Amino acid sequence: MKILFITSEIHPLVKTGGLADVARALPMALHHLGDDIRILLPGYRSVMPHLSNPIVVVDSFPYGLLPAEARLLSTTLPDSPLPLWVLDCPALFDRSGGPYQTDEGVDWADNPQRFAALSQVGAWLASAQNGLSWTPDIVHCNDWQSALTPALLKFQGNPTPSVLTIHNLAFQGNFAPEWVSLLNLPASEFHPESLEFYGQLSFLKAGLVHAHHITTVSPRYAREIQTPQLGCGLDGLLRHRRHSLSGILNGIDELWNPDTDACLPFAYSVTRLSGKKKTKEYLQKRLGLPIDPKCFMVGLVSRLTEQKGIDLLLDSLERLLEYPVQIVILGSGDAEMERRLAHWSSRTPQQLHVSLGFNEALSHQIIAASDLFLMPSRFEPCGLAQMYAMTYGTPPLVHRTGGLADTVVPCHITPTGVSGTGFVFEIAHMNDFKEAFYQAYDAFQDKKHWLQLQKNGMKQDFRWNKAATEYQDIYQSLLK
Repeated sequence: MKILFITSEIHPLVKTGGLADVARALPMALHHLGDDIRILLPGYRSVMPHLSNPIVVVDSFPYGLLPAEARLLSTTLPDSPLPLWVLDCPALFDRSGGPYQTDEGVDWADNPQRFAALSQVGAWLASAQNGLSWTPDIVHCNDWQSALTPALLKFQGNPTPSVLTIHNLAFQGNFAPEWVSLLNLPASEFHPESLEFYGQLSFLKAGLVHAHHITTVSPRYAREIQTPQLGCGLDGLLRHRRHSLSGILNGIDELWNPDTDACLPFAYSVTRLSGKKKTKEYLQKRLGLPIDPKCFMVGLVSRLTEQKGIDLLLDSLERLLEYPVQIVILGSGDAEMERRLAHWSSRTPQQLHVSLGFNEALSHQIIAASDLFLMPSRFEPCGLAQMYAMTYGTPPLVHRTGGLADTVVPCHITPTGVSGTGFVFEIAHMNDFKEAFYQAYDAFQDKKHWLQLQKNGMKQDFRWNKAATEYQDIYQSLLK
């Protein structure tokens, strides 16, 4: 089966969130299952220097397809056998800042044009007019940045089946209606049953309407987005399309393995956990925290936003720091949250260390070294970090929502043993969060019970094989 996989980010070339991890891991799993998959990615300035021996496969596109000169380059994704096609369009992608925003954190004003171009090229590659020896059987799009592709295929009369995966419904790619004409989209399609969403052009809605099948990244999230509470205004459409909507739980990349992880100073496994203890001591030294193997170390690696529940932690911090704990945080986001965390860190440097920004190696080390991993998200489509944490023997503390509810089994201690893999609170409220923290702290005091809890998590199988097979089943059903 030939699959064109369109994404706006992919690890290790460009990453702002979990999409980048999925965009590498799912194609890799499909490749191992025998599928012929090609990945289409924008040629951001940060991407281009890291391409290995790129070959020009399209030196110019048909007149009018794109707003500026562009080429299509062919290479492979670093450290993988995956074929990668890169849309090299300097006028749209050769700029400083991130893939979606300026250095100042402001959305690029021409984002509609930039990601319409990505979708246009995706649709063109799925047509017989592409002049290449390869045309996909299936087009798989991800989030709003490529969600215009299924609509373009429909408007062009191209029957190639399309799949759209929602990684986060809250990001919709909604723009002023003037962009309909600026992007040469059919004016007749600007209505509520197609491109229009409350008076705006919506890339995501276009994909939800016109894709042959919709997936999202956990079974529970697939149900949640059909409700007014988490449907972000699109719940009615998603209920209408419920028979073409599947929730498939993400897996985790094979790179996340504490026995082989190059980011860790010491390797370990479920049968020999001494390396985890050594990694904790290493991180305490690296961050200037008191070296104390018995101290309850709590880690958090996250965007610092309300969606991620960081306000629950901030509002609880004074009480948590009354306990003999060390809290290690890595992330960036809301300026006020960053300020409050920096304030607490300066007040309690022996207990709280905050690293603003992102560092891949440090993220692995925090997850490995910590005794407990915090993930109090208000909503979480899937979440990957809680699965990383369990794989690394670090029980997570999570809010019961989305993929967190699908993956973390609440800890239950009885006289005969310990079941579960982490700690779960029901309501996104400071008091519920604190109660779950107290439960985790108390459980940590019994080392035999805690060791069993760690091993329960490490024995879970979060590999991509099952999810990749479910995607194959969807692809095959669309080709019948």
